[in-house]
This record gives sequence, C-alpha cells and structure tokens, in this order.
Amino acid sequence: MHLNAVSIVHLAVALAGTAVALTVPHNHVVHERRHLPHPHINKRMESTAVLPVRVGLKQNAAALEAAEEWLMDVSHPSSPKYGQHWTQEEVIAAFSPPEETVETVASWLMQSGIARERITHSGNKAWLAFDATVEEAERLLHTEYFHDGIEDDRGSMVGCNEYHLPKHVQEHVDYVTPGLKGTMLDLRSPVVRKRSGAYGRGGAKGKGGSRRRPASSRRKPMPDLSASANSSELANCDEVITPACIRALYNFTAPSADATVSSNNSLGIFEEDDFYAQEDLDLFFSTYATNIPNGTHPTLDSIDGADAPVAAEDAGGESDLDFELAYPIIYPQTIDLYQTDDLYYASGGNGSQVGIFNTFLDALDGSYCTYSAYGETGDDPTLDPVYPDPNGYEGQLECGVYTSTNVISVSYGVYENDLPYYYQRRQCNEYLKLGLQGTSIFFASGDTGVGGYPYGTYGYGEYYGCLGPDDNVFAPTQPNSCPWLTNVGGTKVYPGKTVWEPESAVYDNEGDFNFSSGGGFSNIFPIPSYQKEAVATFFEDHEPPYPYYYDGNYLNATNGGIYNRNGRGIPDVAANGDNIASYSDAEYYLSGGTSASSPIFASLINRIVEERIAAGKGPLGFINPVLYKHPEVLNDITNGTNPGCGTEGFSAVEGWDPVTGLGTPNYPKLLDLFLSLP
Repeated sequence: MHLNAVSIVHLAVALAGTAVALTVPHNHVVHERRHLPHPHINKRMESTAVLPVRVGLKQNAAALEAAEEWLMDVSHPSSPKYGQHWTQEEVIAAFSPPEETVETVASWLMQSGIARERITHSGNKAWLAFDATVEEAERLLHTEYFHDGIEDDRGSMVGCNEYHLPKHVQEHVDYVTPGLKGTMLDLRSPVVRKRSGAYGRGGAKGKGGSRRRPASSRRKPMPDLSASANSSELANCDEVITPACIRALYNFTAPSADATVSSNNSLGIFEEDDFYAQEDLDLFFSTYATNIPNGTHPTLDSIDGADAPVAAEDAGGESDLDFELAYPIIYPQTIDLYQTDDLYYASGGNGSQVGIFNTFLDALDGSYCTYSAYGETGDDPTLDPVYPDPNGYEGQLECGVYTSTNVISVSYGVYENDLPYYYQRRQCNEYLKLGLQGTSIFFASGDTGVGGYPYGTYGYGEYYGCLGPDDNVFAPTQPNSCPWLTNVGGTKVYPGKTVWEPESAVYDNEGDFNFSSGGGFSNIFPIPSYQKEAVATFFEDHEPPYPYYYDGNYLNATNGGIYNRNGRGIPDVAANGDNIASYSDAEYYLSGGTSASSPIFASLINRIVEERIAAGKGPLGFINPVLYKHPEVLNDITNGTNPGCGTEGFSAVEGWDPVTGLGTPNYPKLLDLFLSLP
C-alpha cells in the first residue's frame, strides 16, 4: 500500500488519539470499541479531572418481552384485568434488572476499590453511579479518556475509544458512560464559566425557529360571513368550525358551567416554544363560549425553566388553538399545561438538539431520567437539552416533578427518520409504561399526508418530507409510529356540506403547503397485535396501487417499494382539523391542522374519564384495544385521500384506513361503551 505525504499526516493525527497500547488482564474483554478513533474527541483528559461514571445495567429482557402482554391485560376489553392499572412503583419493579445483575456489578466495583458508600443505585434500579477521577476510571475500565477540546457554555464532550470489563461482569452491563457514548462536562475553571447572553422570547439569538415543529397550526383570514351568522348557528360550519359545530359533529352538549368535577382529572396539554395569551383566550370565550368566565386559564406545570402565558403579540397559534378547542368541551374541568424547556433549547439550542419529548417524560416519571434501554441511559446529550443551561434555566434537570394527568394531548412531532431507532424505542417504552399506569396519550398524526413535515431535510415541492434516493418513499412521523399512543388524523366539513353529513378526510391547498391527514406505516415498529386484523382487512379489501417493502428497509427495496407493508398503521382515529375559529395575537383567524384534531378527541375522552370517576371507576389508560374491538362507536370516514410524495396517498375507505383511522368520535356511543367496562 502506498501512502503519500498527506495520507501520512492524516494517519499520524488519527493515531495521536489512541495513545499507547493498553495492558488488559486476561480475564477482561472489550465491551465496546470504535472502529476508528473519534475524529474530534482526541484531547487527553487530565488524570485528576472528575468523571460522573454511570454503569447501565442490562435491561430486564423478560420484562421487555412481556410488556405488551401486560399492557393488553389492563387495556383489552375482554381481559379480566381490564382497568386494573399499575402503580408507578409496580412498573419500576417490573422493569428493574434482576438482583443477580445488581449484585454482580456492585461487587466488582467494590473489589476494584470503589467504596460502597460512593455508589448510588438509581431510583429505577437501572444503573449504578459514582464519581471517579480519570485515573481511577481508566484503571477500572482499562481505557483512556479524551475530550473534544471545546470549552464553551455547552461543555466539552468526554469519551473513550474502547473499554474493558471482566468476563463475568460483561453479561450484566449494557454500557458505561462516559464511554463510546460521550458525556457533556464543563472542564473550564470556575473563573471562565459565565452565561453567554440572554435570549428573548421567541427564539435563541441567531436561530431560525424551533427544532420542535407543531403538527402545524395553519392560519387563514376569516371568511366574510352573512351578518346573521353567530356562534350558535350551524349553517356556516363548512366555512368556520366553532364549538357549536364540534358539538353537532360529535353529538354532545356543553357541560353545565356549575357542574361538580373531580379534583384529579385535569386534561394535560403539552406545549414547547409556543405560548398562549390570556387576552386571546378571553376574546374567544367572549365570542364562542360565554359560559366560561374570562380569566380562565390552565395550571402551569413549568418544565426546565419554561414559562407562560405571554402578551398577545408574543403568543403562538398552537397554544391558543389547543386551549380554545379544549375548554368549550371540558369546562368546568381544568387543564394542566406542560410547558417544556427553557427558551434557548425550545427554540433550537445550538442547532444539534433534534430530540423531542424526553425532558417532558423526565418531568412526569423520575425513573425515566435514568432509564436504560436499547443502549441508552437517560437523555441523549447530543440530541436532548442539557441542564443546567448557562443560556437559560440554570437548575438541575427536573425529574418526576409532576404527576401525569389521566389524558394528555400533544400536537408536536418530527420525522421518524430524524432520530435514531434506539432513541425512539426507549421513548416508546415510556409511553407503554404510562399506559400501564392509566394515562391516555393522544398525538396529532401530522399535516402532510404520507410525507413528513415541510421545511425539513428531505424532499421539496410536492415531494417535501419524503425519503429514499428519489424522494418518493412515504415518510412516517415520530412518535406517531409508537404502538402505545392514540394517533389522531384530520377531517373536514367540505364546502357545501353540513354537520349532519359525514365528514371527509381533510385536504386544504391554501397556505404554504397542501394540508392533508398524516398517515401511513412505520418503518421502525411492526403492526401491534390489536391492529393486525384491521390492517389486514384494509389491504385485503382496498389494496393501495403502490409497490411496497417489508421491515422498514426502503433502501434495500428491489421493486421500487414506497411504503412499509408490515409497519404500525397511522392514525388510529380522527377529528375535525380545518377552518377552526381561533383568536391569536388578538386577531381573529381560521386555524387548523391535526394539531386541532388531537385536543378535540382528547377532550372528549377526558369527559368520559370524568363520567367514569363519578361512577366509581378509574381512568381509561390505553384505549386503542377497545376502539379496534368496537369500531362501531366511531363515525367511519370513507371519502378523501392524504396526498404526498408525488402520489394521491392512501384513500379513506370503509373500516380502518391510513388516512382517518377508525373514524371520528360518536360521543354517546363512546360514553356508553366505556361506562360499560369495569
């Protein structure tokens, strides 16, 4: 092999980070090793620097295999254990590593000189932690530690290129940090540690918007309706959807304003980098919901320095829309606002934090902060916010500071393709655990049909958000592909139609992109058991006119396949999502998106939970198995498509479909069904 001078220089630089060969005892083996030294983490650490060492214990494989069965036990209407949700302590115990694993790893650490009193066993039993000098850690793991040489407010990334464990210990350890997975540490002296500057509301300095995209609230001007039109009439619901239209569509009445409600059944709504204004809510109440007093507002559950409300000129259309839809359905029930992340991270951070929802889940479940699964323990410092944040919230990451509400609505998401599969699988496990504990979680399915979100990395024009070398492969969104959520697609009252006629799948070509109901099939998660029959019937009776592939391997598809034939189907249900009357920035608009559909459906389920509590029953938890077993309680949608990726997308047909799922809510039927269950 011939090496020129430039190649020799590059090779020398690469080898500089490997230092001398390590002497490793014969009873130790490599646990993790890079194929090549990290190109940036190559500056040797000082031997006296202190590292927060975390040993992730091998996850309980039996628990992961049994988890779906456990969830079905408490969620399937035919199960004798239906509704017998678990406590958080029971969930933690079930997923904890075996005691043999804990004892084996702890004994090794103590025999290696790490005193028992220095070792902390995490609350979720998933890892052992201790602080050690670089010299100690290198001796323990037979490795060498490096950092990336960056010394700014975000900290330095610290890691190694390989490390070793005793043979008898290796089978009990998932991985160690700092390791191949780096850890962010502030290596500067206290003298140079300072805040780099304050950031105003609405975005970080020099950033162009949030890395977290709402499932788009679309603004349009109000139509010029007749002078006789008012908030109680239904004649104009094909042009403007008001609370009265929603009540007519889904056959329910407004609650009595003086009704007695449970003190522990608030509706939970997630927001990030988008803020409501009380002035906007009051304008909406005065126009469309006069039974709701001005000043009515959600309880703020601030997560990691987040804040709300704001002045009307700073308000976001997403938050205003969520509350303007939810309150008329549930009031006098209350709302908890999960406002998440400080302004620096919520608006994009340094541009690399493309992760989403982990800090929110941390705040609901303290054990998630340190939960180990699929090679990841806790939040990912390369994808998630890191607290304390010198640019904003300077407190510690908030873990387990709030109790989950019985029902949560989320109108945000990203591409499934934007995040590593292990990140999504670990997070999906947490949604399953929340379902075990009785929480119903609703997500907007997205607004660009079979494509992903616009303005992203992939595709452009009519191919925005699409995958593959030709930008024509359908792109699911995340976390919608997780089987343990209820995904809500979008419907619409078409022009000239009334609320007494069936809705259609939403399509609206006004605005920056064509809005259609997000739907399709996951490239990561297979079809769950509760959905198999419905998906099989869809393919048998309504075969889509497109080639497909299996197991998410679109890059290896030999027949030009553009969707995954055996992936989890999206969405599960639907609700109206277009031409929604809304006030934002103290102005009157039409808004929409499946970001409207999710809070509508979630609010109706929250009302049903209230009725169950009054009847001496508990919350519903994961509702999908009940809905797929009893699709007759939903209004089947059989008109429309969800175009994208240069195609017409899928079609709304009889039965479940990847456009509107099983259909829209029929409140009396839903209520009767869920009240009939234990």
